[in-house]
Amino acid sequence: MIIDVRNITCRFGSITAVDNVSLSVDQGEVVVILGPSGSGKSTLLRCLNALEEIDSGEINIDGFLIDKSHRHIHQIRLEVGMVFQAFNLFPHLSVLNNVNLAQRVVRRRSRAEAARVSKELLAKVGLQDKLDAYPGQLSGGQKQRVAIARALAMNPKIMLFDEVTSALDPEMIGEVLEVMKQLAREGMTMLVVTHEIGFAREVADRVIFLDEGKIVEQASPGDFFTNPTHQRTKDFLARVL
Repeated sequence: MIIDVRNITCRFGSITAVDNVSLSVDQGEVVVILGPSGSGKSTLLRCLNALEEIDSGEINIDGFLIDKSHRHIHQIRLEVGMVFQAFNLFPHLSVLNNVNLAQRVVRRRSRAEAARVSKELLAKVGLQDKLDAYPGQLSGGQKQRVAIARALAMNPKIMLFDEVTSALDPEMIGEVLEVMKQLAREGMTMLVVTHEIGFAREVADRVIFLDEGKIVEQASPGDFFTNPTHQRTKDFLARVL
């Protein structure tokens, strides 16, 4: 087990975004999280790398405890890569330097070593010809692939994807999903918030349905999509399938 979440709750004022959630994820497992808007999916992901502070409960990431002391936050951020719906690239930096930056600052890699890693990863996501381009010159799908390469450059053990295709045009979604499928084939531990049902069917080891901050149901894709047990899950699937 590389992720162990026990009874976590995360509140924003009077709103309980994540409500007493427990979850464990094995190394190499791909978990897809589905649910309606406002169900707490993104907040749950953000709790896993301490972008949101939990009000109660416990999160253990590969032996490091997330708690209010934040004493392990640096180690956790090195273990966990996250890709957001918004690409969050620096517009004044080239593609190569966007991927280089955190390696130089956080991993303390030399300029040559960071460039070597960046070029390998940009080739991996099919952007070896865009090293000197700037974000404003890229399509949405290309920007998202740069963001994935940037996260991978930190050598994370876990990757979190928060609705990374929802802002893309339909023809660009496939190129990003293909990169994610390749990562899954290579054994990367992944938690993916998405509305891409085809991806969930094909790649997930487990599908979790979240509603009102609670885990309503979780099962293998085969069971989840063909034989859901909870009425709330059935109602959701009836609208999205």
